[in-house]
Amino acid sequence: MTPRQSSSSSSSSRSLSRRHFLRGAGVALGLPWLESVNAWGSTVQGKAGAAAATGAPRRFAAMFMGNGVNPHHWGATNGANGLDLMKTLSPLEPIKDKLLVFKGLWNPTTVMGPGGHYPKMNLLSGLTVKQTTTDVQVGTTMDQLMAQQIGKHTPASSIVLGTEGPRYSTDSGFTSIYSAYISWSSPTTPAPKEIYPQQAFDQLFDDGSKRRRDKSVLDTVLSDANSLRGKVSGRDAHKLDEYFTSVRELEQRIEKADQFSKANTNGHGWQPTVTAPTFARPEAGIPADVRDHLKLQLDIMVLAFQMDRTRIATMMLNNDLSGMNFGFLGNIKGGQHELSHHANDPERLDMYQRVNQYHMQLLSETLQKMDGTNEGERSLLDNSMIMFCSSLWDGNAHDSKQLPILLAGGGGGTIKGNRMLDYSKNENRKLCRLHLAVMDRMGVKMNQFGDADTALTDLA
Repeated sequence: MTPRQSSSSSSSSRSLSRRHFLRGAGVALGLPWLESVNAWGSTVQGKAGAAAATGAPRRFAAMFMGNGVNPHHWGATNGANGLDLMKTLSPLEPIKDKLLVFKGLWNPTTVMGPGGHYPKMNLLSGLTVKQTTTDVQVGTTMDQLMAQQIGKHTPASSIVLGTEGPRYSTDSGFTSIYSAYISWSSPTTPAPKEIYPQQAFDQLFDDGSKRRRDKSVLDTVLSDANSLRGKVSGRDAHKLDEYFTSVRELEQRIEKADQFSKANTNGHGWQPTVTAPTFARPEAGIPADVRDHLKLQLDIMVLAFQMDRTRIATMMLNNDLSGMNFGFLGNIKGGQHELSHHANDPERLDMYQRVNQYHMQLLSETLQKMDGTNEGERSLLDNSMIMFCSSLWDGNAHDSKQLPILLAGGGGGTIKGNRMLDYSKNENRKLCRLHLAVMDRMGVKMNQFGDADTALTDLA
C-alpha cells in the first residue's frame, strides 16, 4: 500500500525513515507523527493483534442493522473500474475502493428448526440459537474471543454499543432477549450493551471518578448477592454463579482501566495521534432525536479507536424487530420492523428502501471519518476492518439463506477492496469462514470457529 503523504512532500522527505532521522539527529527520543517523515514504520502485527514497536494496531468493529434489507436493491457487481454499487449501497461510493461486498455467505444453522427472527441472531458465533425462554445460549462471539486476547493491550477490552435496550416477550418458544444482542462474552451471557451515550463516553474516557463510583456499587451488589447463597434453588445458584462471573469481569475491567490510567501509555511504543476526546461529554439520557443518538454512538466508537481505548467494538444501530421510527426521512409511516414486512406494496417498499439507504449513509460517514484519520503510512480505516451485517436477507420473508455482509477497511494492508466476492455457488460459503479470516488478521489464530474450519483466502 502506498504511504499516505501530503501533496507538499518532496521526494527527499518521502525517503526519510524514523531510523535515519534519529541517527542524523543523534538522539534517542521518540518522534510524533510527521507527514514528511515515516515516523511509525510499517504496520506489522505481533502476537494477539498487538502493534509492533513502530506500527499502528489493527481494529475491528461489527455494525448491525435489524430487519434485513430490500433484496431488489442490495449488492454490487464487478465492473471495469471495480465495484458498481446497487441503489442501497450507493452512499458508499466515496469509499468503495476500501470496500468488499459479499454475496452468498450464510449461517446454515439459521435455516433449521423454527423460523422467524430470533434463531437468526447468531451472526458472530455461527452456532445454533437455543430455543428457550429462560436459559439462553448462542455461543461466545468472535468479537469477544478477540477481546479476550487483544483487550489486554487497551484500557477497555471491547466496547458494545447500541440504541435500544432489550424488551421482554417470547415468540415460537424463543425469548426476545436474543433480538437485543449480537455480542456474547460466553455461550450463555450477552456482553453488556451500552445505549446511553454519556455512559459509553465515561466508560472509555473517564478520569477515574466513575470507576471509583462503580467500585462502590459493585461492593454493595456483591454483598447483597452473597447474602442469597444457601437461600435459593440449585438452578438459581447456578445463575448466581454466572452473575458473579460477570461482576468479576466488570471488576477486572475497572482495575485494568485504572492501571492504564496510571501508566498513561498503551505499552507498545506506538502512540495514537488523538490523545483527548474531540467532542464534549454527551448530555445524560438518550437523545430525543434518533439521528443524534445514532451519530453520537458512532462517534464514540470511532474516537475509541482513534485514542486506542479499545480495538474491538460492536454497534447495533437498532435491535432486530426494532420499531424505530424514521419519520425524519419524510413521509415514512410505521416502525422499521413493520416496514420490513412490506408485502411488496410499492409505497411501503419505498419507505423500507429509504430506511436501508439511511443506514448506508451512516456507515459511509463513519468510514469516511476513519479514512480521514491519518496514522502515518495508513489511515485509521486502512488499519481497521469494519463489518456491516444484518441477520436476514429478505426481511419480508425472514429469509437467511444468504446474508447482507460488507467488510470495509484494509486490515493493516491485508485486504484489497473495490470488489464483490461471490460465494453463492460455493458449497462452503459459511459466514464463520470470514470470521476466521478476520480473527487471523487480528492475530487471533484458531483452527476452527463456529461451524467453520477453514478461513476465506481471497480477501487480499
